[in-house]
Amino acid sequence: MNVIETKNLTYKYSVGTPFEVTAINNVNFTVERGDFIGIIGHTGSGKSTLIQHLNGLLKQTDGEVWINGRDIRAKGVNIRDVRFEVGLVFQYSEHQLFEETVFKDIAFGPKNMGLSKEEITERVHRAAEYMGVHESWLQRSPFDLSGGQKRRVALAGVIAMEPQILILDEPAAGLDPRGRDKILSFISDYHRQRLSCPHTPSTIILVSHSMEDIVKYADKVLVMNKGGIFCYEKTDSVFARAGEITEIGLGVPQITRLCERLRGMGVDLGSDVYTVSRAVERILGLMKR
Repeated sequence: MNVIETKNLTYKYSVGTPFEVTAINNVNFTVERGDFIGIIGHTGSGKSTLIQHLNGLLKQTDGEVWINGRDIRAKGVNIRDVRFEVGLVFQYSEHQLFEETVFKDIAFGPKNMGLSKEEITERVHRAAEYMGVHESWLQRSPFDLSGGQKRRVALAGVIAMEPQILILDEPAAGLDPRGRDKILSFISDYHRQRLSCPHTPSTIILVSHSMEDIVKYADKVLVMNKGGIFCYEKTDSVFARAGEITEIGLGVPQITRLCERLRGMGVDLGSDVYTVSRAVERILGLMKR
């Protein structure tokens, strides 16, 4: 079942002025329930503009956005309810923290949903566990935590609303490699655990400049270019088009570039190596032979 569908989605900034510009143009794509989708594209390709339409933060100039089978701009649809279904986490999400304690910050969203005190407490603890937020942090000020810890608290605050769709715009931006790996690992584990819930699996959309992150976690990849969709395919199929991707200003994973150099030196590991684990597998295969 499709949980997201856009139909000829178009958005223009500063309409009717000399500064009018088309940010996204005639975008059509669908996302199925439980998918883990990666979105990549060069700066200005329309990635952020696109995702802000999916929970109604931006209103399209033309076209439609459908979430769970309904047009979110149709008469009678409460856009506030849509935002509880579609959680959107921006870059540097820790800047959104403001409460006295970690517990209160995570509880803010569920409280606005009108849930009971018991349900709020249950959701806070469940979201904290998903994001590796220790119980001992809950009564501390979020501003006493490290940058990576704050990021996890901010993510837990969105997850506590239990959105059916979670959209993450560069969730690991600015973190050191260890912090980056932790955040993305927690997100991947959360997705996997929610997939085991047949009635409420979580669908995730990850926007990232890191090709390595997209290859490692996404099942399908949507590539944006100049406000439109360059391609939208399974991850292997997308990165098999490394030459085309490079031509539109994007890089390919470092391990792919390394394998290309090895091929030029006579060591052919194949043209479909996009992860370190796959490279290791191919190298071990060659050594056995």
